[in-house]
Amino acid sequence: MIRVFLTDDHTILRDGIRALLSLQPDLEVVGEASNGEELLSQLATTPVDVVLIDINMPVMDGFTTMGHLRESYPDVRVLVLSMLDHESYVNRMLEAGADGYVLKNADIAEISHAIRTVAGGRPFLCTEIGLDMLQKLVRNAPPSDGTRPRSGDLSKRELEVLRLIAEGLTSAEIADRLFTSKRTIETHRQNIIEKTQAKNTAALIRFAVSNGLLEKQ
Repeated sequence: MIRVFLTDDHTILRDGIRALLSLQPDLEVVGEASNGEELLSQLATTPVDVVLIDINMPVMDGFTTMGHLRESYPDVRVLVLSMLDHESYVNRMLEAGADGYVLKNADIAEISHAIRTVAGGRPFLCTEIGLDMLQKLVRNAPPSDGTRPRSGDLSKRELEVLRLIAEGLTSAEIADRLFTSKRTIETHRQNIIEKTQAKNTAALIRFAVSNGLLEKQ
């Protein structure tokens, strides 16, 4: 069971997220706070795996809270849940030590997946932010020297899987979409990684963007 702590100054939002997360069998909301100061005062007596935290909060905002969390609770994973989508906010929170960043307009499936991802020790960016940042990187990237792996190196099925990865789907969700097994999708995913020489999901998405694969629906 992944223990989740909600930190946001909007009670209605906390109530909504708590209700939705209660439907997830592996996630449990163990505490709530309206600002960073309240969060820190409860963490000493509340075992937590993942803290969901907003940026704009009264008394103690997300930026200040991040510093205290990394100093006093380095093992607690932090997932930012905010409406602020500008890359300056994203970069600042990630540099401060946040493990992931999700926009509040994301659906509960993506938020739940983000919680599981950071709880497992992996970074997470929601699809909207990840694609926006990667597209900016591609636009500003220097011309290719011709040594980059080509999309033509991937099979038709691998291209399908890559596009679904870029949409933010998990291996299980992709398996359901393509009517196959999760193990088969994991095999395709490994083949894609080997062919593209991508080290992580973000690199895979960048490959898809740079090769124009996301436009071929």
